Amino acid sequence: MKKMHIFLMIMILIIVLLIGYFLYDLNIIPHIKYTNEHFGIDTYVSSNDEDKDGIDDQKDILLSVREYIKKRPKYKSNYYSDGYPDDGYGVCSDVVAFGLLGAGYNLRDLVNDDIINSGEDYDINEPDKNIDFRRVRNLEVYFRHTAIKLTTDINEISEWQGGDIVIFKKHIGIISDKRNRKGIPYVIHHSNPYQIIYEEDILKERSSEIIGHYRIS
Repeated sequence: MKKMHIFLMIMILIIVLLIGYFLYDLNIIPHIKYTNEHFGIDTYVSSNDEDKDGIDDQKDILLSVREYIKKRPKYKSNYYSDGYPDDGYGVCSDVVAFGLLGAGYNLRDLVNDDIINSGEDYDINEPDKNIDFRRVRNLEVYFRHTAIKLTTDINEISEWQGGDIVIFKKHIGIISDKRNRKGIPYVIHHSNPYQIIYEEDILKERSSEIIGHYRIS
């Protein structure tokens, strides 16, 4: 009887550990966050302040995207006559769009202008200003045309800074100023209707999907 009791306790402990690992792997259990200072990395400061608010673009984008995710947008793809979602819903590209909008960059207009000037690179039959800037494939072209292109190697940790933009094959997000224990940064993103945490340690597990890493200024 005693051996059975010990066996059951061991099984329960194993199950609890497995559940804990599963929840940690899904980012449901928050990971410990580190900063640039922990790794001796200088924080990048942009020389540009697009909206003239006294905050450089790099920091402004990061502050703006945090304000956006505070509202906890629900994941759903809708069309809006003014382009930007105004009903509490959104998709991955809206994280980037609102992050940049708060720093003075209106992607709705900027992407549309680039499509007009370089339409052959976008492969769009009928441009639509209100939706084109919310498509990952279009944003990849736009940032390739206009932003600073950076490394896609996640192990070059000092080259990844909060406020940068990371583009995956079918996804997009903003690089956080928080890092995991190896110095790899978190990503601020919105990927599905069941997402609980918007700032996650996903860069390593999705490293094979990375197709672009950009900085606005």
